[in-house]
Amino acid sequence: MEKIDCQGCGVLIQTSDPDATGYTPKTSLEKENILCKRCFRLKHYNEIQDVSYTDDDFLKMVSNIRGENGLVVHVIDIFDVNGTLIKSLPRIVGDKPIILVGNKIDLLPKSTNKRKLNQWLRASAKEAGIKVKDVFLISSVKGYGIEELTHQIELIRKKSNVYIVGTTNVGKSTFINRIIKQATGYGEVITTSYFPGTTLGFIEIPLDDNTSLIDTPGIVNKRQIAHYVSEQDLKVITPNKEIKPRVYQLNSQQTLFFGGLARFDFIKGEKQSFVCYFSNEIPIHRTKLENADNLYKTQRGELLSPPSEKTLEILPEFTQTTFRITNEKTDIVFPGLGWITITGENVTITAHSPKDVTVSIRRSLI
Repeated sequence: MEKIDCQGCGVLIQTSDPDATGYTPKTSLEKENILCKRCFRLKHYNEIQDVSYTDDDFLKMVSNIRGENGLVVHVIDIFDVNGTLIKSLPRIVGDKPIILVGNKIDLLPKSTNKRKLNQWLRASAKEAGIKVKDVFLISSVKGYGIEELTHQIELIRKKSNVYIVGTTNVGKSTFINRIIKQATGYGEVITTSYFPGTTLGFIEIPLDDNTSLIDTPGIVNKRQIAHYVSEQDLKVITPNKEIKPRVYQLNSQQTLFFGGLARFDFIKGEKQSFVCYFSNEIPIHRTKLENADNLYKTQRGELLSPPSEKTLEILPEFTQTTFRITNEKTDIVFPGLGWITITGENVTITAHSPKDVTVSIRRSLI
């Protein structure tokens, strides 16, 4: 096939992989103006779909905007802060003001302390070397917090472009579509049916005669568990409604399995409650620590499911991290899956997770 570029975003057209960048059906090659699937959906349905690039790919792409004025809105997934916070962001975008947006707040229990969550996100960004102007908690699906965020964006951008950045699977496309709806008025049809794209996957959505909201491709971060599970399993582990806490009374030397994707060992401490915040669809299985290794070996993908057979082909081996909790209510966070709140004192636990999907610890948000 001769080399053909998408008339919308400039990516190289291909007809073999529907999930890859630049895909279009072979039948579309007969048309005069050829669009990739992403641009076709944008033109005809006002839908923005993620295009995935690695950190290095993205760095090359944005090299031409580093020196431009503009505001960066960094969208992250509250359920996977470690996997979706782009630690190299200042190096990538240059010296631009940054707003950090924690998406999917509607999925957290109503008892979540939003002030603590906001403070934790600020601290996480600071630790990663990202200086943020402000932090917002939103729900792209429900529209929570969008009006306040858009007002602040307008104040900070000072008539310059707005760049929306994020990793894959953070809900960035839903967020941008919500922003479009907010800007054009509820119940009104978007008058511009096709937003012209710049080269290499950027999509520009006009804000006024001179500036745009610029959708940048989703960055692939291999620390996200989403990259190690099948599409079917991703739907199971990703909450689609408010998560309900599940409480387990454990003695020391007991283990909890979260499907077969994570494991929590209560090594030492008094009998106590452990509160689990995971997708309501993830089954939790309790067993004795002495039986845990054998159970995982024989029942992974069966009793301990997910993972599905497809996920088992790509899921890395478990690595383990041991934590000693002294006297503060603490969360053990499994990125992209959920967390366990420990309320007791002088507790030793070991967390098992797929390699590179690093378990972390924080002050309890609830």
